[in-house]
Amino acid sequence: MKPLLLAVAVLAVAAPAWAQTPPTAAPAAAPAPPLSYGAPIGLETAQALIDRAIEAGRARGFRLAIAVVEPSGELVAFGRMDDVQYGSINVAQDKARSAARFRGSSAAAEERLAAGRMALLAIDGIVPVAGGVPIVVDGKVVGAIGVSGASSAQDDEVARAAIAAVLGG
Repeated sequence: MKPLLLAVAVLAVAAPAWAQTPPTAAPAAAPAPPLSYGAPIGLETAQALIDRAIEAGRARGFRLAIAVVEPSGELVAFGRMDDVQYGSINVAQDKARSAARFRGSSAAAEERLAAGRMALLAIDGIVPVAGGVPIVVDGKVVGAIGVSGASSAQDDEVARAAIAAVLGG
């Protein structure tokens, strides 16, 4: 009799636990494939981006260095405002190169680093500081713009404003 009572007691305690077992989670959606590379940005468009970034920086009272690179990360056009700190020259180019070669904004890399993805620091050429933005035309990365001289959030704002002014997006 005791074994039967023990079995009933175990079932009585275990049944609610079985009923509360969460359903198996659906598999996560596959990440979107990375953007493809397109034909490199031309000098005329690159220079227009530089001009719009300088206008946006001037309107905000910033002193900036701006670099536009092709998908390989090689420089197409560069501009700097008077009295920008010299260190911003290389930083703007590095932000642009990182955004082009890794097909993603340097702000996204900064967010991943802030979330604890310390492995980013071991990747040669990645700059996890906002201000580098890929230039995407017809769904393809044709280059990137890098801005440096203000805060990283302000650099990113100017880069995106320049792209929106020239390319509408």
